[in-house]
Amino acid sequence: MKLERGLIQVYTGNGKGKTTASLGLALRAVGRELKVCMIQFMKGGGPYGEQMAAEKLAPFLTIIQTGRPGWVNKDNPHQADKDLAAEALALAAEKLQGGEYDLVILDEVNGAVSMGLLPVEALLDLMAKKPEKVELVLTGRNAHERVIEAADLVTEMCEIKHYYKAGVNARVGIEK
Repeated sequence: MKLERGLIQVYTGNGKGKTTASLGLALRAVGRELKVCMIQFMKGGGPYGEQMAAEKLAPFLTIIQTGRPGWVNKDNPHQADKDLAAEALALAAEKLQGGEYDLVILDEVNGAVSMGLLPVEALLDLMAKKPEKVELVLTGRNAHERVIEAADLVTEMCEIKHYYKAGVNARVGIEK
């Protein structure tokens, strides 16, 4: 079963749940035997639980991790981070256009744009070239206003309360 029509979804905002929402959509798509590719920008650490799950759901779910381990310096990003983000976007274009996947998720791509790792024009160009029957999901904080305008659906996750502020670090199986 292929999609009759693919749209562009954006999950953004300062609240928790953007990647999780996109993984929920991926799980739903896999349940219908659609093929899903998630490319994770700026997530060179790990492994994350979703990567372990993807191994169990192959060949329907593929997750490709890109970026260096650790945090990107948002005020002065390293050239290596910019190069890896550009490589990840080129890979995303290949997966989007390749005809193998019904759903392509670019996890944290909005953050990569907002940190200056990628020009917004490059992401907008990829969005404009999306095949008609492929769904595209873009996650990450600070989605550019032009990306929001070009998308078909935009959801903003709004933090009201977060246990991180009470000293609870990322937990295996929940955040990683």
